[in-house]
Amino acid sequence: MTNLEVFLDDTPGEVRGVVVRDGRFDHLLIHREDDVPEHQLGARCIGRIVDVHTGLKGAFVDLGPVEHGFLPFRGQDRLTVGQKVEVEVSAEPREGKGPTLRLIGAGEGEPRLIAPGPTVAETLTRLAPGVTPVIGVAAIQASRDAEEEAGWPGELFMDTGLDLMVQRTRALIAVDLDLAPAPGVAFGAAARTRANRQGLHAAARMIRLKRWGGLVAIDLIGTGQDGDSAMAAAKAAFGGDPDVVFGPVNRFGLLQLALPWRRTPLEEVLNGRDGRRRPGQRAQDIVRSLRFALLSDTTVPRISVRAVPEDARLAAPLVARLGPRAHLVSDPAVAPGEFLLEDR
Repeated sequence: MTNLEVFLDDTPGEVRGVVVRDGRFDHLLIHREDDVPEHQLGARCIGRIVDVHTGLKGAFVDLGPVEHGFLPFRGQDRLTVGQKVEVEVSAEPREGKGPTLRLIGAGEGEPRLIAPGPTVAETLTRLAPGVTPVIGVAAIQASRDAEEEAGWPGELFMDTGLDLMVQRTRALIAVDLDLAPAPGVAFGAAARTRANRQGLHAAARMIRLKRWGGLVAIDLIGTGQDGDSAMAAAKAAFGGDPDVVFGPVNRFGLLQLALPWRRTPLEEVLNGRDGRRRPGQRAQDIVRSLRFALLSDTTVPRISVRAVPEDARLAAPLVARLGPRAHLVSDPAVAPGEFLLEDR
């Protein structure tokens, strides 16, 4: 039976949800107060068609004072410029593109949000029904650990010798499964089958945690694969979403599948295009660390954090919500992007 744990980290400015399945991080949800509600997964809006693009097989939709969304053609849809439609966000923005939309039906009135997407708490309930979320210090630590693990490019499993690497390019997600020399690890057909099965499940978990989608190419261990067996293992690992499309295993041992995009990739949520931490995320890091310290030691009358002026300015209104024990100091002597906690 699957063992599920759920964590809810409700820090001023940003709520995080973490799902742990069988002791491993499986989902990391992040919702910020300054997120665009019309771009959130599951949000419903009234939109106006502003451009119908037959080459892209879809239409661009004005959602109001936010970036336009893209509505793919579905079946015999007949969309015209100026038409009002009710739509739902089926995929959040990524790579500088607006959200992808799903047509609900005809709409009335000006472009606007009519229903926000599910909250982090509501999504956790759907992913782990009946499981009560852990809050407080443990939830903050779980969100930190989940984020750190999501940044791993791969993992080595000593029990089977599996060497797993998962990397995303502009075109696809490349998954490489290999057997690394390890004490007591065999290299026969049974060992390859066991490592391939483990690798498929581990890769699926890592991709969920990173919040990736698109084409996935998996280089299985060995050639001459039993296609039916490999496909069954792949469906067991990735088959939770009915929109996943599986391709056959080719003669080179390469298995392909297509995963639907749902959420903005985690690296884009946390970092800018230069790969560095977003200023707003640095401010959230300050607030989360300060809250962690306040909850960890309730006997200290005041805990201060020193940060560079730019980060301090962004963090100040959020730190104020932590209460009178929280104190923020703007200090240009602190290294850029760093901060210092002090007990006072």
